[in-house]
Amino acid sequence: MIEKLIKKNLIHKGKVLDFYCDEVKLPNGKTATREYLNHPGAAAVLPFIDKNNIVLVKQYRYVAGQITYEIPAGKMDEGETPIECAQRELEEETGLKAKRLEKLISFYPSTAFSNEVLHIFAAFGVKKGKVNPDEDEFVEKIIVNFKDALEMTRSGAIIDSKTIIALLMFDNILK
Repeated sequence: MIEKLIKKNLIHKGKVLDFYCDEVKLPNGKTATREYLNHPGAAAVLPFIDKNNIVLVKQYRYVAGQITYEIPAGKMDEGETPIECAQRELEEETGLKAKRLEKLISFYPSTAFSNEVLHIFAAFGVKKGKVNPDEDEFVEKIIVNFKDALEMTRSGAIIDSKTIIALLMFDNILK
């Protein structure tokens, strides 16, 4: 079942990710191409401001063409650990710092066309820090009751997969 790399082909080098079209040898000896995005990985955080309320960010997502409600998240910088990234993104996007982060899950959002691994944490004991979003990032911090956020996933108001996974993981497994 294993495929073997014959030739790695960089098609486009981007600011955030790279696009490859590699040639591979299939288990039956034939060859095929595999197109994928090379991504440095990312971290996200489900921040609790108390036992009942969380912080989400509201932002316009160009690719989806709509405003979304999401947990704070972002790509990892070179040499940065997932927990460092989660802490940095939490402060950059919400102006909050967490006293304690607990890992919820790490997963591949789409194994069919990306090697991105996304690490999700829950944050507790949050206190005020300094908001510092990226210059091309426009986010609004909102406080939502956790149960209301779960209902927002059921109703379709929350469509972001990492946010849905974080909410359901916390509710069903780690609560």
